[in-house]
Amino acid sequence: MQNLSNQQRLHLVNTRQIYASYLSALRHLEGYRYALRWKTVRGVEYLFRPSSRVGDGRSLGRRSPALETVLALFEQGRADALAREVTLRAKLEEQARLNKALRLGRVPRVVSRILRQLDVQDLLGDFLVLGTQALYAFEVEAGVHFLLELLASGDIDRLYDTRKRLTLVSDRLDREGLLGLLKKADRSFEPLLKRGFRAANAEGFMVDLIIAPRRMHEGDPITFAEGDLVAAEVPGLQWLVNSLKLTTVAVDETGWPVPMRVPDPRAFALHKAWLSNQANREPLKRQRDLAQARAVATMVREHLPHLSFDEALTALHGDVRAMADALAE
Repeated sequence: MQNLSNQQRLHLVNTRQIYASYLSALRHLEGYRYALRWKTVRGVEYLFRPSSRVGDGRSLGRRSPALETVLALFEQGRADALAREVTLRAKLEEQARLNKALRLGRVPRVVSRILRQLDVQDLLGDFLVLGTQALYAFEVEAGVHFLLELLASGDIDRLYDTRKRLTLVSDRLDREGLLGLLKKADRSFEPLLKRGFRAANAEGFMVDLIIAPRRMHEGDPITFAEGDLVAAEVPGLQWLVNSLKLTTVAVDETGWPVPMRVPDPRAFALHKAWLSNQANREPLKRQRDLAQARAVATMVREHLPHLSFDEALTALHGDVRAMADALAE
C-alpha cells in the first residue's frame, strides 16, 4: 500500500462535498424529467403529468387560469433546477481535473457511470458492490492506494438485497429494469443469455446481478422488468448481506466522484479468506482471494484501527469467522 499525501486527502474531501451538492441538484432535477403539457381529449384541453417514457401519467384537470399558473411555476422550477445542476457540474469538472492531476482517479469509468446512475435513482442502498471493485471504496476510507495487481478486474458484481421491496426498485428503475439503467451508462450493454444474470458491454466488461441463497418457498425469480437480468443465487453471500456496510465516495479514472456501497472491509477480508479456502474455487482465483483478504486486513489494522475484527465477526458464519486466525498471520 502507498499512503495518500495530505494534498490528495484534501481533494478527496472537497470532491465528496461538491458531489453531495451535485447529487442533491440532480435528484431535484429528476423531478422535472417528464414535463407537464396540455393534452386535448375530445376537444377539451387537460394538463397532463407524465410518469414514464411510454406515456403513463394522469390528468391534473381541465385548462384553467389556476392550472396555467401551475404550468408556469413548473417550467420556472425546471429552469432553476437545470441552472443549478449546470453550475455544480462545472465545479465538479474543475475538481475532476485536479483529481486527475493528483492521480486520485482509480475506479474504471464504466463502473462509475453505473454507480452514479443508481445513486441518482436513489437505489445505491439496494445493492452492494462486491469483489475487486470494492477495494476502491476501502482505499479512500483508509487514505491509501493498493498495488495495481490487486485491482485489475473486468467485471462488477451487484449483490441485490432481497429484503428490499421489488416493486419500489422497479418503479425507481422506470420499469426499464437494471439492464435499462446499464444502457444509460453504456448503450452497448446487452445480456449474454436470455433471462440470464450477466450483461456485458462492447469492451467485454461484465455486470452480474446476484443474490444470496433463499429459502425453498422463495422460488420466484428476482428481476425488475420484462426482459431484464434475472438474479443468480451464489452460496456464501448471506453473510455479506447481514454484515455491516460502508458507503463512501471514491474517484474514477477521469477524476469524477463515484458513490460506492460495499461490505464492511473486515467482513470483506474474512469472506475473501473463506473463498480462498473453498476446494471448488479456481486455483488462480483462490490465490488472488487470499492476497486481497490479507491486504484489506492489513489496511484495517494499520489505517483503520478503530474498526475491531471481533466486532465484525458476530454477523458472520462460523466457517468465515474461523478465517480470522489466517488473516492474523
